[in-house]
Amino acid sequence: MKMSYKKLWKLLIDKDMNKTDLRKAAGISSSSLAKLGKDENVTTDVLLRICKALDCELDDIVEIERTEE
Repeated sequence: MKMSYKKLWKLLIDKDMNKTDLRKAAGISSSSLAKLGKDENVTTDVLLRICKALDCELDDIVEIERTEE
């Protein structure tokens, strides 16, 4: 299984925001943003900051995708 942040990118489009706007609003680093863009793991603190900045819940920005191994 892996994390997918597709919901986050769709939410940004709905809110007419770009990734730089998100980075500034949530106070996250550009390296964390790069990890999100690659569907890599980030800390729960980063995810909570994003939820707070976008006024949403965790399941609004993250989904778990099953992968075949």
